Amino acid sequence: MTSQLDKATAFRALHARPGAFIIPNPWDAGTAKLLAAMGFEALATTSLGVANTLGSGGVSLDVILANARAIVEATDLPVSVDLENCGADEPKRAAEAIRRAAEAGAVGGSIEDFSGDRDRPIYDFSHAVERVQAAVEVARALPIPFTLTARAENFLHGRRDIDDTIRRLQAFEAAGADVLYAPGLYDLATIRTFVSSLGKPFNHVMGFADPTLTLAQLSAAGVKRISVGGAMSRYALAAFLKSGREMKENGSFTYVREMAPIKELRDAFASISPP
Repeated sequence: MTSQLDKATAFRALHARPGAFIIPNPWDAGTAKLLAAMGFEALATTSLGVANTLGSGGVSLDVILANARAIVEATDLPVSVDLENCGADEPKRAAEAIRRAAEAGAVGGSIEDFSGDRDRPIYDFSHAVERVQAAVEVARALPIPFTLTARAENFLHGRRDIDDTIRRLQAFEAAGADVLYAPGLYDLATIRTFVSSLGKPFNHVMGFADPTLTLAQLSAAGVKRISVGGAMSRYALAAFLKSGREMKENGSFTYVREMAPIKELRDAFASISPP
């Protein structure tokens, strides 16, 4: 069993080496084991994937952390947690989510400026920065080098303001965040604009981007970390819906030709004890 300190150190090293790396997003222990078996070097949780599993429109911080612990315990890979807005508006209360993520075994986690309030979705600039500052303080007090990611959510909530989004990320960087993240960027030129405006590693999520972009292109543009958010969960559900519709509408079962091989699943799940 790899120690949390070793995982945290390995995770930091991924961000320091040349080129970009892919950090895929499992939503449970099984998908985490499958990704580890494929040879990925780190994992990130997805709150959307958890919500999809539970058939819910959203999930609480407690559920997010329980899911994170299950994924941490499934493999020896470093895990970063999608903490959404950290479950609170007030900076010090939100920052507690960082400590709780570390207690769950994670070596990284995110804090974002989406408030959860659909009427006022983005925290005011100064408040958003204070939240990141508080999260940084907690992260730095941990006994491991916890990698804190700060997210600017403008593009996901109808505020496609490049200048304001970069201003926020620059302020989060100055506050001490280790990784910067602006979900919703689509094209390579915009991504380059963001990367060139920042000094810290940049995470790009492919779930909202031009799907023709490649690891090589994003790496050349200066992206350090590539995630997919809830995209793999949604892709899996697309296959589920397709198979259900085939049975309901056609009374046929041709989808069984594309089932995952039982041996591949058993090999990946071999280290998981039966419940």
